[in-house]
Amino acid sequence: MGTVYDLVTVACFACVIATYFLFTEGGMKVLVHFMLPAVVFAIANQVGNAGLRMGNAYMNVLAVILIVAGIGYTFIAVRR
Repeated sequence: MGTVYDLVTVACFACVIATYFLFTEGGMKVLVHFMLPAVVFAIANQVGNAGLRMGNAYMNVLAVILIVAGIGYTFIAVRR
């Protein structure tokens, strides 16, 4: 874990796991809704790391948008 994207996405993924266990009743239907942000965080990590390697600001912006979208979707899933 050498980049900021590694730290942020792993922290967000850990928060999604904690949210699943603490604030939901569980079940496969709810778990499917929590798998989507996990995948989004993994994609954001890869896009952000590639953006840092290539110096591409657009990829960094896309990574931040994906991270925010994953966090937002998690909040929506918990509120249901």
